Order: sequence, then C-alpha cells, then structure tokens
Amino acid sequence: MADSVKIAGSAYISKEGLYLYPNEDLTGEDVLTFINYNRGITTYGENYRYYTGEHSILKKKFDPKSFRPDNRVISNWANYVVDTYIGYFMGTPVKIQLEDDSKNELLQNWLKINTFQDKLSEVAKQVAIYGLSYMLAYQDEDSNTCVAVVPPDEGFIIYDTSIKRKPLAFVRYAYFNSELVGEVYTDSKVYSIDKDGKLEETGAIVPFKEVPAVEFYANEERLSLVGKIRTLVDAYDKAFSQKANEIQYFDQAYLLLLGLNLPKDPETGKPILDFNGDKKAFYDPSPESANARVEFLAKPDSDNMQENMLNRLVNDIFQTAMVANLNDEAFSGNSSGVAIRYKLLSMQNQAALEERKFTIALTNFLGNIVSLGKVIGSVTVGEVKAGLSLTFKRNIPVNDADEANTAKTLEGVVSKETQLKVLSIVDDPKAEIEKIGEEKENLIKQSLQNSINATDMFKGGVTDAEPEERGVLESQGTNREEVDSSKPRERQEI
Repeated sequence: MADSVKIAGSAYISKEGLYLYPNEDLTGEDVLTFINYNRGITTYGENYRYYTGEHSILKKKFDPKSFRPDNRVISNWANYVVDTYIGYFMGTPVKIQLEDDSKNELLQNWLKINTFQDKLSEVAKQVAIYGLSYMLAYQDEDSNTCVAVVPPDEGFIIYDTSIKRKPLAFVRYAYFNSELVGEVYTDSKVYSIDKDGKLEETGAIVPFKEVPAVEFYANEERLSLVGKIRTLVDAYDKAFSQKANEIQYFDQAYLLLLGLNLPKDPETGKPILDFNGDKKAFYDPSPESANARVEFLAKPDSDNMQENMLNRLVNDIFQTAMVANLNDEAFSGNSSGVAIRYKLLSMQNQAALEERKFTIALTNFLGNIVSLGKVIGSVTVGEVKAGLSLTFKRNIPVNDADEANTAKTLEGVVSKETQLKVLSIVDDPKAEIEKIGEEKENLIKQSLQNSINATDMFKGGVTDAEPEERGVLESQGTNREEVDSSKPRERQEI
C-alpha cells in the first residue's frame, strides 16, 4: 500500500491505476467515490478525440488581429497507428479451442453466437486507445450467457489489497440528464447505485461464483498507443498547418516598381496601375526610367526545413508507438517473409508482450463463465482452464508454399494437429482432421464399391454391363470358377 494513494474514505488507487479497497463489504459511498474519480480522468476523453480526429489545434482560438492565414490541418496519425497495430495483432482471429471435441464444438457455437471475435477485436482497439478495457459476462432474459465490452470511461474493477489483487466488484455506470445510473456486480449479486451512493439489490444473481468481468491491458502501466504519441501528433499538426499558412501567404506575390514615374490619380495622388485593362507592360519615356527596376519581391524559402521537421516527426511517431509505418520505402518491392518480420520486429515484440496479458485475461474470463453448465455442459473451472488453448497469429503476408513445405517437413515429427497449425489457411486444426478422416472413409468406401462392381462384372453378373463386355467374356469361355480351378500354366494360356 506504500505506493497507493487514498482518494477518500476507504478508496485507494495504486500507481498503476488500480482501484483498491481494503474491506470485503463495499459501501455505496466508496463506490461513488471511485465513480467520481474515474470521471475525472481526462486522458480517456482526450485519447478518444485524437483517435476520431478532434485534435487540439482545431480548438485553438483565432487571433483576429493577425494578418496571416490561419489554416488548421490535421493528420490523424493516432487513428492510423491504432488501426495498423490492431490489424496486425487481431486481424487474424484468435483460435480458442478445448481439447475435448464435443465440448469444443459447443464452445465454438457459443463464441459464434456471441460474436466473440468481434468483441475481442474491439477490446484490443480500446486498449490501444485508452490503455485498458473490460469484458463483462451477464445472463439475458432466457438465462443465456452473454458478453459485453465496457470502455474504461464507463466502468472499472475494484480489487482487494491482497497480493493476488482479487476482484471484489465490477462497476458499470453512465449519466443520463445528469442523473447517475449504475450497477455493481459482485461474485454473487448485482446492485444498483443512485446519485446519493445508495446500493440496492436488483434481484439478479451472478451464477459464475466470481466477479463476471475481466480487465484487458497491454502493459502493467496501462499505457496506450495514443497517449504515447499525442504530443508528437500536436507538433506535426502545428508544423503542417504553418506550412499551409506560408504557402497561402507567400502565394500573394508583390511586384516591386522602382524609378518609374507612373501617372497619378489627381484626387488621391496614388499611382494608377491598370492590371485588368489592355496594358500588358509599363512604359515610361522619361530619362529617369533608364535606371528603373521592375521585379517581384523574393520571399524566403523554408520548405526544406519544414519537410525535414515533418519527416522527423513521422519517424518519431512510429518509433514511439513501436508500430511499423507500412507506407515507408522499406516495405516497397518484393521482400521475403523473413525480411518483413525483421522490419516488423518492434511491433512483433510489443504484440508478444500484449499477447501474454490477453492470454491470462481470456483464460480467467472463459474459465469462469464457460464452466457454467449451459455453455458446454457441466465442467469445473480447472478443467476448462487446463483444456483451453489460445493461438494468436499475426496478420502479415505469408508464403503458402513455404508453409506447405514446413508442414510436410513436420510429417511424422509432431502430431497432426500441430502440423496443421503451421498452415494459415487452416482455421480449426481439429475440424480439419475430422474432414481428412471423413474424406479417407469416403475414398475407402468408394474403392470397395468399385472393387465389388468390377468383380460382379467379371463374373458376368452385372445386369447393367455393356453387351459388348459380356460378349467378349462369354466368347472366350472364361468365368471366375474356371480361372480359380485351373492350374497356373493353364491360367497363363488363358
């Protein structure tokens, strides 16, 4: 608790941002304290605005006294970085399987009904934007187990202060017309909470014997991709907007006229310049005009400096986010799979760390809710966790021929299921093994059927055989009995 800060009452927050509670029984006042603190976290809203393109430069006040153009140009690098990384990390669905074939089939049906892969991708995107996200399990009106995704600005988990950091409750809240509407999920009951911090039982129960929610994050510090590059994005927007301002400002060319006696307006005394009339050139026959100068003013050119600044910022954005810039020249041309992996190494390392965190969260979440009898039948949490396998596959260009050769090389070295996991085109190795077995059975049945038909035809017992075929056999006076009773030499003569 040395690194934890007390918010109010018995509510604490750790240096990683975890909400801690030292008592077993939550009070409504302390839950309300956590909600108010969570609402005060401004980074969630700022990160979301940067992802959706509402950058700070768009809110900058306009100076009415300035004579310079005021362009507000943004490049939504936050959106590009997040979508690129999520496409790499979650573009290929995670393979979630159980060892038991019958239970695995039930699990796949449940995952499909709940569009679990889509929800998991949304969780990964929220982790990239906010730094964390939540999955909540609940029972619908028909007692079916369902899953919902909750962003961190609408919910949070309260943990105990033990070394295990066991979840005590999950809080989901929202405000409608400035009125608080919220629910508190414990390991057994669901409570409602009002604006005064009063908890009331809703009558709904939690059948999972655990808090029905889990937290997803990429790192213990809950750092988000958007949060890491936000200042760099601001600098890029400012530099890009200034470049647009200079282009517009310097596009207004100024003509310098020195040593010319131009006619003047008798009323104002200002030189008369006819740019829209028939005059295409200025002419002055006076002797002084021999030394006159007519030229455009030369303006300073800072284009190279600006381009270097923009390029440097782009490089820093991708390096800080540890995401590969797919538009970089390094990805041009035909590169081998190994070369591409080297270019994606930083993003691959980051995804590997996040995969470990996601594996722990998914194992705990699915272990608790899938063990409920209505999903895959009666099974313990330990059995589900022991038989559950999660396979993450990066979404990168693959060489099907190389994968096929690798799979062939593994023939007889590893199991058939492990061999098929090498192939990107195989989504479910167990289902593929079943299909292979069915194809082999069909081939054997077909071969036996063909053999029986051939034997019957050879005996002359096939009623639908061609007349020519029966005639050839009968004309030679041969049948199966004669061949079987003959001696080896006689068979050769036949």
